[in-house]
Amino acid sequence: MTETPSRQTLSALLNALKPDGDDDNVSVRELIHKIGERAFAPLMLVPALILVSPISGIPTLPTLGGLLIMLIAVQDLFGRDHLWLPDFLMRRRLSADRLQSALDWLEKPARWVDRHTGDRLRMLTRSPFRQVALVIIVLITAAWPPLELLPMVTSIGAFAVSLLCIGMVTRDGIYVAAGYVFTAAVVAVAVTLVNAGVAATQ
Repeated sequence: MTETPSRQTLSALLNALKPDGDDDNVSVRELIHKIGERAFAPLMLVPALILVSPISGIPTLPTLGGLLIMLIAVQDLFGRDHLWLPDFLMRRRLSADRLQSALDWLEKPARWVDRHTGDRLRMLTRSPFRQVALVIIVLITAAWPPLELLPMVTSIGAFAVSLLCIGMVTRDGIYVAAGYVFTAAVVAVAVTLVNAGVAATQ
């Protein structure tokens, strides 16, 4: 799939994910069904936003979330129009209370984003620039499994992915550009710290 079918607000997307009152747990399959199996950008955005929220510290969540986002991004890159995910991912469950807590935490930022989106730099949300964003998302999420013990690091990466996906979902290229800048800044800081560490050991 190469384009998000229509512009969508973050608040509407998050509201669609609210667990039913009698649910103790929510599966990935159920969340995907609520979002839609053809809506690739929203499907990447949701786990990225969850990993920015306070529940990102749940063990294995960054790795599973990163794998989920990466698989979606790769299929989007290759132009699939219908999402496929392995059954072990589709069966994964998240506490309904924790999901609701994350959605509540994200509510204010989502409203802010909804008020500050527009038809800007739209070319960055279309091919071939959209494919560039997808490649960056794949590279970022591929680095998360070895960083599992550093949840703050994965949350920073998830924020970069969120910016890129927000741009694709809302068709606002400013957010895609912000995602590029933020990613470049994080990489620059990481390289500087690594170089400083190497220099200190010599």
